[in-house]
Amino acid sequence: MKCTKFFLLFIFFVYSTKSIAQNFELGKVTIAELQEKRHSKDSTATAAVLFKKGEVYFEDLTTITRVRIKIKIYKKEGFEWANEEISHYLNGESVSFSNAVTYNLVDGKIEKIKLKKEGEFEQKINKYFGQKKITMPGVREGSIIEYEYTIRSGNFGSLRDWYFQSSIPVNYSEFKVKIPYFLTFNKRTKGFLYPKMSSEPTYNRETSEVYKLENIPSMKEESLVNNINNYRASVSYELALVNLPGYVYKSFSTDWNAVTKTIYEDSDFGTELNKTSYFEDDLNPLIKGLATNEEKIVVIFNYVKSTVKWNKYTGYSCNEGVKKAYKDKTGNVAEINLMLTAMLRFAGLNANPVLISTRDNGIALFPSRTAFNHVIAAVEIPEGNLLLDATEKYAGYNVLPFKDLNWIGRLIRKDGTSEEVDLMPKKISNDVITMNYSIDPKGLISGKLRRQLTDYNALAFRNKVEDVKEDTYLEKLENENDKIEIKEYSRTNEKELKLPVTETFSFTGSNLTEIIGDKMYINPMLFYTRRENPFKQEIREYPIDYGYSFLDKYVVNIQIPEGYQIETMPASGIFSMQDDLGTFKFMTSSSGNTINVIVMHQINTPIISSEYYEMLKEYYKTMIDKQNEKIVLVKI
Repeated sequence: MKCTKFFLLFIFFVYSTKSIAQNFELGKVTIAELQEKRHSKDSTATAAVLFKKGEVYFEDLTTITRVRIKIKIYKKEGFEWANEEISHYLNGESVSFSNAVTYNLVDGKIEKIKLKKEGEFEQKINKYFGQKKITMPGVREGSIIEYEYTIRSGNFGSLRDWYFQSSIPVNYSEFKVKIPYFLTFNKRTKGFLYPKMSSEPTYNRETSEVYKLENIPSMKEESLVNNINNYRASVSYELALVNLPGYVYKSFSTDWNAVTKTIYEDSDFGTELNKTSYFEDDLNPLIKGLATNEEKIVVIFNYVKSTVKWNKYTGYSCNEGVKKAYKDKTGNVAEINLMLTAMLRFAGLNANPVLISTRDNGIALFPSRTAFNHVIAAVEIPEGNLLLDATEKYAGYNVLPFKDLNWIGRLIRKDGTSEEVDLMPKKISNDVITMNYSIDPKGLISGKLRRQLTDYNALAFRNKVEDVKEDTYLEKLENENDKIEIKEYSRTNEKELKLPVTETFSFTGSNLTEIIGDKMYINPMLFYTRRENPFKQEIREYPIDYGYSFLDKYVVNIQIPEGYQIETMPASGIFSMQDDLGTFKFMTSSSGNTINVIVMHQINTPIISSEYYEMLKEYYKTMIDKQNEKIVLVKI
């Protein structure tokens, strides 16, 4: 009897295990799955990944990545998940889709719609990258879609990162890598969730490593996040060693110095950096007679920016080379900034390249040649490193393009050694607004405004208005600011990067006050009043990333109308966060018919840890509540 019970239990276990395994294979769609109206653990989900399985293996020196995925669509907003896009190198990589099917429940029966050729597209992104796309047919609320894609790559040392987490729930994610005996990889996981990992040898001297993670919650969008991929649960493989018969024994990245030395010794980096003959005749007359290093830096930086335009290609390696980029007056990131570094060195300055990872590429946390996708220049001056990036027109001295502000970079010296460089700005960027306005007895407001922006605020403004006609800009400005009417507009220092950008204008507004009975209500900051807290989540997982420290300051002088007097106005107050993270000041005073308001909001650090989230959220609530307190005028 005991044997019978054990046998039945064993059969049940095998059957159950087999059933579960079948759930993670393509073509196994059930009526129950199609009938499901919402996700069991996230009722707000528009779609969910029922499973996603990836496998990487090698055929000779070709890397093959095979991915199978099954997705449930719950709502119309989830239809975007019926499209897939896979980017690939045009040279040496190919992508193919197969087993792509949409399943629907029609009259109680499962209907299958296979993807046809017209739903598959190949797009060329640039001369280096292409993109394979599919659009699944017959998708509607309740559909299940599934497909498989295979990437074949001739670069046997390049494995794509595997992301377990997504913006929708993932029921099950699995990633398997079969590593041949002659390759050694460094393996790293990141994120707040940790997959289970197991490994075992195979008969052909491969090592099979498998990562599994279940019931993965969606990643919720939060305001002021650098790059959400920095925090997604993922695993990455970086080639560390090749020991192949007939192939030169080669060790790759092990630590930061090894990584940077490998990069520096590459012919598309260090060799290009040492070339000078192509620019010497042009540069010598420009720097001749310049007395100070600062003058040389200014002249050379502006010369490179005005001479060679960025072609929008990233990377720390030259594609065509610095000579051709100089001749053609266009080049990629490396060609422009290595050229800049070489010119600075030629002028006698202590200049070195700095490898960085841009914000959209993620934070360079671990030693890896693929951690970086950009290079800038650094000049050592008594005050420290002066950072320069000549790929952006309005970038300044120690005012890098916003995309570069990504924690840390690695400065490489001529001997190949490296050191960490803090990329985050130390200087506060100002946005100072002075408003003088008067109110007539009918509530019409007329005034003048002067706005002055420095450093990163100025950079953002210059990029915003570049190539925008003044009429178009003013129309948008009027609509964004409670439909005011703007006249006498002027702008100064738009091109003078070392000076603040200033704009001035006169304005009138007929809907900036509220009159109820014999009382008039005014928000003293008018259209600059902040009304919504950007921090809405109960719990914050990710750091708050402003990019740079800043000061927003408003100096407001209000002339109240004849026949009215002040009944109440907001009380003054100062609110500071702990550890000197930021301060909000709201100061009011009055004299006769004039009200004076000074408002300051200052954040002192570019990045605030999520452990301060509750405090920061309350700080913003206090600030918004105070800004929305109104001046009340009453008829005499």
